[in-house]
Amino acid sequence: MKVRNSLRSLKQRHRDCQVVRRKGRVYVINKTQRRFKARQG
Repeated sequence: MKVRNSLRSLKQRHRDCQVVRRKGRVYVINKTQRRFKARQG
């Protein structure tokens, strides 16, 4: 999992990426390509 400042650019990498907020942190999750996981905060 990558920790990044900007997650908007990571969302564009794959069409199945979703930006989700959990417990005050912002995550990029991808059900099909799991290597695109990322976290912010």
